[in-house]
Order: sequence, then structure tokens, then C-alpha cells
Amino acid sequence: MAADTSPPALTGGALTRSRILDAAARLMTSVGLTRMTTKEIAREAGCSEATLYKHFSDKEEIFVRVLHERAPRFPEALAGLPSRVGLGEVADHLEEVVRMGVPFYRKTFPMGASLFASPGLLAAHRRRIAEENSGPHAASRSLAGYLAAEQALSRIAQDVDPDAAAMLLVGACFHRAFLELFYAPDPPPGVLLPAGEEEFAKETVRALLAGIAPPDRPSPPSR
Repeated sequence: MAADTSPPALTGGALTRSRILDAAARLMTSVGLTRMTTKEIAREAGCSEATLYKHFSDKEEIFVRVLHERAPRFPEALAGLPSRVGLGEVADHLEEVVRMGVPFYRKTFPMGASLFASPGLLAAHRRRIAEENSGPHAASRSLAGYLAAEQALSRIAQDVDPDAAAMLLVGACFHRAFLELFYAPDPPPGVLLPAGEEEFAKETVRALLAGIAPPDRPSPPSR
């Protein structure tokens, strides 16, 4: 019989703290930061405000912890790319990136939008990610590193800028997620094209790898 490797269940103060963060995460995506209070968070978590303040100093600290402990992280999802350099098809790996990227931004966009409603929260979040040497740029940087490694193996054209290519792909994921959220639940016809998620991943990667210049017309020189 295989050993149970699941983490132990939370109890006591750890469980209460976890419930508070879960409650704040739900409220961030449903009512937004500006309309939330610690009283509402406590009610959602099933505890008193006094209990909430035993674990967190203020609302700002709660939101910073939500962003760091409850929001999924795209760069961590890209951690397996270095092991795939030189293996399989580059297009397949990039399509998987798109399939991970769109739902990631779709889930985190409401949380991220809350940051810009509070300059104090945004500043606190910046300080925290600076301490961890991370940030929103980490996804494109990680992807660019993978593309550069494939380029060194001549599996990607030598005249392509890996950083620019990574920004294009990550930007496509971000914009697709934004459109899905903006027009939910019933987007107008023609808004989400290519229509299906698989088709979007495949066609976005194909456009990136093939380029959009006609075959008989050279690409403009880099400056």
C-alpha cells in the first residue's frame, strides 16, 4: 500500500488563518477590494473581527497574503520547461504554455485589479515580491529563457528576439483572459477568435512561430 503523502489537515489557529485567507480571496473576486471590510471578511470566514486581528494586523496584510498564498503562479507552472529543451516539438510546449496561461490570468485578473484600487496595497505587494525576487515579469522571463535555450539548439530562428517572442505569447494569454472576463457570461459573436481554447492555443503558437510576413518578403531588420 502506497504511503499517504498528502499534507496533514490544518487545525486550530492555522485552520482559522486559512479560512480567513480563503474568505478574503472569494470577496476580492466577487465584490472587490474597495467595498470590503475586515468585518465582512470575518463574517465570510465564520469568525469574529477580534479573531481576525489575532492573525493579521490589518486588511492590507490580509490581501498581500492572499496574493502570495492563494493566487496561482504562472512562473511556477513554467518550471518544467528547462527539462524539455531539445525534446519533442517546440510548438507543443508553447501550446501547453497557452493552455496554462489563459486560465491563470482568467483566475487572477480580478485579484490583480484590486491592487490598483489601493496604492498602499500595491506598494506593499511590490515590496513583498521584491523580497522574493519575483513579480509579474517572471512569466515572460522564464519563457524567454526557454526560447533562448531552444534557439541555441537551432530549433528557433536565430534572428528572433526570445524576450519579444515571450512577451507576445504571454500578452496573448492575458488579452484572451481579459476578453473572456469582460464579456462573460455571453460574449458577442466574433469577440473570442479563434473560438475554442485548443484552437486558440494552436493558432496563436502557429502565428508566433511562422510569423506574419509573406514568405517572399523578408522580415524588417532589427534596430
